[in-house]
Amino acid sequence: MPDPTSDPTGAPRALHTLLAEAVDYAGLFPPAGLSMGVAVRRYAADRRSAARWMLGRFVAPVARLEEFEAAALDLLPAGETDAPWRLSAVTGPGADLASDLARAAAFNARHAPDTGAGRAVVDAVEWRAPSVEALGTAAAARARHLPGAPLYAELAPGVDADAFARAAAALGVRLKLRTGGTTPDAFPAPTTVLDVLAAGVRYGVPVKLTAGLHHPLGGEHPLTYEPESARGTMFGFVNVLLAAAFLHAGHAPGVVAPLLDERDAGAFAFTDEAAVWRGLAVDLPTIGAARARTVMGFGSCAFDEPVRDLRALGWLRD
Repeated sequence: MPDPTSDPTGAPRALHTLLAEAVDYAGLFPPAGLSMGVAVRRYAADRRSAARWMLGRFVAPVARLEEFEAAALDLLPAGETDAPWRLSAVTGPGADLASDLARAAAFNARHAPDTGAGRAVVDAVEWRAPSVEALGTAAAARARHLPGAPLYAELAPGVDADAFARAAAALGVRLKLRTGGTTPDAFPAPTTVLDVLAAGVRYGVPVKLTAGLHHPLGGEHPLTYEPESARGTMFGFVNVLLAAAFLHAGHAPGVVAPLLDERDAGAFAFTDEAAVWRGLAVDLPTIGAARARTVMGFGSCAFDEPVRDLRALGWLRD
């Protein structure tokens, strides 16, 4: 996590700490569905923008890592001391995880500092877990092929969050929760989101969120970028990240639950010392600890959209 005092935009330190490196860029995925060439160029531009402190990894399917290499060849940092592009590699449905991890490890070897191929590293892997029982085999494969890289296991709908988190904690695996999609039925109930975040806090398992978190606050929004798109109720990424911080601070899920439905920007305040929601405050160190240990961030198919909305609320300065 970067130093929360280093934000060049003038955002309050509490907001900076809540959102630092929080947005993994997933422009290849719906509803954006960009080509690889367009997606890597946008990510390169976002890395140079004033809001770059919010930007996390580039998200790409493992099966498209070679395509990424070709498209990003002239964009990747070249110097041995330059910070590499960080990638989160997503395994395909039904794919062999061990093979995908080996493929990611080979990618890393091709982009090591001494290769001259441009600096990039897969330092996280996202995998759709078919069951709690599959976690052990997955953890062993990660240790064999890509040790040290976090493995995020996506919970299948209906899986018991407590049992899943307990098993993941024992194996050093992290959690991934899908929080939306391009159809209304892709959005989980608020209780599901709260259960997963609470389980992450309970067992010390970091959680990543993905899909549907395009806007700071929840509300009714188009589910795709098509002109006649269906609309649905989306979660707000500020709501969810701040809910995790309050849970990390020890507040009961029943106290935090209404926050997931909060749509009034006036109910929030961010200062250099704390974030406040309807009189309930969480201080800067606790926000930082929650981001480091409880909620790692979220995947979004756009980066400009979250930034634009934050500016429209007056929470982020141009």
